[in-house]
Amino acid sequence: MPQRIKAPKQVPSFEYELFEGDPDLLRTVVATPTQTAPWIDPSSLKLKHRIGRGPFGDIWLATHHQSGFDFQEYHEVAVKMLHPLKQEHMQKFIDKFEKLFLKCRELPGVCWLHGVSVVNGKISIAMRFYEGSVGDQMAQSKGGKLSLPDILRYGSQLAKGLIQLHSIGLLVLNMKPSNFLISDHDQLVLGDFGIPYLLLGIPLSDSDMALRLGTPNYMAPEQWDPEVRGPLSLETDVWGFGCSVVEMLTGVQPWFGKSSEEIYHSVVVRKEKPHVPSGLPPAVEHVINGCFEYDLRNRPLVSDLLLVFESSQHAIHGDGGWVGLGSRPIKEKSVGNGYTTWYLSKDHLQVGDTVRSRSPLNARRPHTVDVREGTIVGLDGDADKNSFALVKVPGMHNALRVQESTLERVTFGFAAGDWVRLKQETNTHSPVGILHAVQRDGAVSVGFLGLETLWVGKAYQLQMAEPYYVGQFVRLKPNVVTPRFEWPRKSGGTWCSGRISEILPNGCLVVEFPGRFVLGNEPNSFLADPNEVESVSFDTCPGIVEKYHHVEDFHWAVRPLAIAFGLFTAMKLTISMGRGISARLKKNRPNGQDSGGRKSGWRRIFRDASSTT
Repeated sequence: MPQRIKAPKQVPSFEYELFEGDPDLLRTVVATPTQTAPWIDPSSLKLKHRIGRGPFGDIWLATHHQSGFDFQEYHEVAVKMLHPLKQEHMQKFIDKFEKLFLKCRELPGVCWLHGVSVVNGKISIAMRFYEGSVGDQMAQSKGGKLSLPDILRYGSQLAKGLIQLHSIGLLVLNMKPSNFLISDHDQLVLGDFGIPYLLLGIPLSDSDMALRLGTPNYMAPEQWDPEVRGPLSLETDVWGFGCSVVEMLTGVQPWFGKSSEEIYHSVVVRKEKPHVPSGLPPAVEHVINGCFEYDLRNRPLVSDLLLVFESSQHAIHGDGGWVGLGSRPIKEKSVGNGYTTWYLSKDHLQVGDTVRSRSPLNARRPHTVDVREGTIVGLDGDADKNSFALVKVPGMHNALRVQESTLERVTFGFAAGDWVRLKQETNTHSPVGILHAVQRDGAVSVGFLGLETLWVGKAYQLQMAEPYYVGQFVRLKPNVVTPRFEWPRKSGGTWCSGRISEILPNGCLVVEFPGRFVLGNEPNSFLADPNEVESVSFDTCPGIVEKYHHVEDFHWAVRPLAIAFGLFTAMKLTISMGRGISARLKKNRPNGQDSGGRKSGWRRIFRDASSTT
């Protein structure tokens, strides 16, 4: 199998004449070129023994033999041997690795890579061997936790390494203390340079790993089945950063003792978060809590983590609290409408930007707009305080002074959070999604259901789509025969209508069906592709019967209540009619006539009738 893998071509050694001052005494020198390709001959790797095991394979201690025309070198390396992949998938992984190999070597905060090979039919990545990790230091310390100064120092170095790795387009997706290696100079380097990210799009033999990429205890909600709950983004590593710091602080692994299924239900279904210990510097506690925002757009950036951890390294706790934190104030976590300050700080408004009033997150329902679309003509304030913008709105003489947090930038007609549709249809993923970012040059990134990562393109490739919001009723479109996800039917076979309870960052809808009566553990919450549903309201229901059916969608008790009300009304009407008939009979009866008289009266009537006959 190693011979079948297409190995990158190695640049051969070459000779040249070295001039050292005397043209008659030229010295012939053999030049060995610097390694530009990652391929390692399998015969040059000698495995010694296994030193670790992870979710993607085993880690071995090995010796890497390098030789040239005039040198022989032996390096002690750590080899990450991945689980078996099919041959065509192995080549795909190696091609990805080759494109990023030299870029990774330029990053001081990432482990030094020797190259990649195929040993015993498995992809093997050789990297420099480091004597210890943050996880090892925790195991040797009292209580399994580190001191706050060490955590702040390592956290700053970790954030720098993440920024470096993100700058070349890689995500780690496997953040944990055992992957934070310590160099000879006590500097933290990332031991995992993004192997899960390189495995995206490659089928894995383990069915459990096919639905998630990472170590369950440190995984963000979107890492569990990222095509459905994604997209994976820079903020996905921020969740892992927070989990790692919590473990350093407490000495206990997040969700310790729980199985993968239990962690899934805690993180994804019940939306639980790791507990952040109290007593930390306010800025540190605030930013770590921000790492665990369920919606990835509300989490801080890695640059925010770096700023907080660096500014808090010299903090001292006294009787009056933490001092030495600098002048940067601590902002509240949420500013309303579902946004956090971390979300709002990702885009800084500039003079000349077109802006409009910010709509609530996941609630693009038509509402009264405070500020129509206008242009910023001035800024008032600084980034650390409540900043204001002067907005010139067409048709108004004076510029409006508006708080920046209530405005959103509009570029090429789009703003972050808008529902958009691809102009060119595709079968690989849903064409309807949520816009995550739009740059001033027209570059956009969109979350689409069916894609594991953000779609990157240009604004001219998009058009506005029908917005959806939490609380809205939807049903499948008439032309949808086989929906992407399971969808319940009514007793007559028609599709049910449900209410949106949650909107994921890629536009995937979580729909509940209050009009269905379920028993036991029968599910009543389903996922939906926004491209396959349409909104339902009283306005869209054409007749009285359809409007009544829509009323039934609000709660399963509507129909039995309607039936009970109908029976009660019928009984009431029957009793009322009976009383009316009885009253008429009494009115036509002669006064003083008793029951006997009534009987004789009836006999007289029948006698007269007989005689007539």
